[in-house]
Amino acid sequence: MAKAKSKTALTTRDNLSALIGSARKILRKDKGLNGDVDRLPLLTWVMFLKFLDDLEFKHEQEAELDGKPYHPIIEPPYRWRDWAAREDGITGDELLVFIGQEHTHRADGSLGQGLFAYLRALAGEGEKGSQREVIANVFKGVQNRMVSGYLLRDIVNKINGIHFSASEEIHTLSHLYESMLREMRDAAGDSGEFYTPRPVVRFMVQVTHPQLGDAVLDPACGTGGFLVETFDHINAQVKTTEQRRILQRDTLIGQEAKPLPYMLAQMNLLLHGLEAPQIAYGNTLERRINEIGHAERVDVILTNPPFGGEEEAGIKANFPPNMQTSETALLFLQYIMRKLRVAGAPVSGKKAAERGGRAAVVVPNGTLFGDGVAAAIKADLLKEFNLHTIVRLPQGVFAPYTDIPANLLFFERGGPTESIWYYELPLPEGRKKYSKTAPLQFEEFALVLAWWNAREEGPQAWNVSAEEVIAKGCNLDIKNPNAKAGLEHADPKDLIASMRGHEAEVMRLLGEIETLVNEVQV
Repeated sequence: MAKAKSKTALTTRDNLSALIGSARKILRKDKGLNGDVDRLPLLTWVMFLKFLDDLEFKHEQEAELDGKPYHPIIEPPYRWRDWAAREDGITGDELLVFIGQEHTHRADGSLGQGLFAYLRALAGEGEKGSQREVIANVFKGVQNRMVSGYLLRDIVNKINGIHFSASEEIHTLSHLYESMLREMRDAAGDSGEFYTPRPVVRFMVQVTHPQLGDAVLDPACGTGGFLVETFDHINAQVKTTEQRRILQRDTLIGQEAKPLPYMLAQMNLLLHGLEAPQIAYGNTLERRINEIGHAERVDVILTNPPFGGEEEAGIKANFPPNMQTSETALLFLQYIMRKLRVAGAPVSGKKAAERGGRAAVVVPNGTLFGDGVAAAIKADLLKEFNLHTIVRLPQGVFAPYTDIPANLLFFERGGPTESIWYYELPLPEGRKKYSKTAPLQFEEFALVLAWWNAREEGPQAWNVSAEEVIAKGCNLDIKNPNAKAGLEHADPKDLIASMRGHEAEVMRLLGEIETLVNEVQV
């Protein structure tokens, strides 16, 4: 029987913010942690364990009310309530040993596995994709970097004050967590990770408009930004318990190759209400692309695959010989094209899809003008898919991680492409680029959102035939013909004429000044 927890008043938004703030101050005192890059992961795994215990307690109560047995995910004495909930519980070196050692004395005095060793071993005890496997994968990549067990006990006591069973607190904490994620990304800005700004994510999700019943994939999910936004987007469509089950269990799929973002994505999704995130751990590109069949295809892909990276020879071998490249972004583009649903194709347990799968993908400028393998991939894209829109983003959208200009590709299986709409997102008046301190805001997508369903050519929008693009070697890097002419767009003859004109004016002014100087000297 689930033992009733003492009823505690909910924590207000201000108190919750203060609680997280004081926990972060404690973390700054520990000599084993270096900056936000170390602090947020530590805070995350501690919160993760408290979250799981609150969730399990809720499910225990529900099972008890239904008169059904409950099988815990985490067994005693490893549950939060067993070793962490008492403020005067194990602390100092005893706490560090319990968490980090393979075998140790546990909080109840018995001998057994240490906490992390136990959690990692859960992998063999559950079905693929089960919560036990998720927990095991999360803790595969976790190390306790704190050197003071007393400070760690202080952190545990602070987090114990959060009630993850209260939706109001989870909602507040999800916002606080996102702000902490942003700070950590800024601190890790030179690590080569290009996280997608939230306004870009929200725009891509809104115009792609995933529906309840769609399978939505982010094959390079990072900290889960696209999946969180999609969850919120589809959650607004949910009206019944069955629809909620579909959203919780059969809708969102992600994959992430690096342990830290993998753990952060799990926490991010849990805080936003997804109880069992289907996030696979590992390199998406390890799959041989020709072996992906209809059963694995999805309805929607929203992603910002890593660009600027290079893959090893073993990964390249998973792609057709004439399409092999070490450029990560191009390999992901092929993977995405392969994964999109084919209209009318059989799907196990479901009706055949009436519509082909659709995708929204962030790509660097290099993908647009690249030749060789890049051009061959784009030729396939134009032939087999409807590449209907390219949104060109201004410089600095991904600051401070990179200034590489980026674009948003929108396409749907069911080609060929007849024509492509381009939309150039303008910078605000008087700005030359975005920056870390003055980033892109979602409101700046208002005009392109209004244009999306009522398209006309204008100062920011233009249309190009696929025939024209193919004739130029599948070069998609087509400048805005309606933009105010700048130096980079001017005809060289006009530039020379203009410079000669300025030169003549300068010579005339110099002549007048020389005359004045001579008059003064006389």
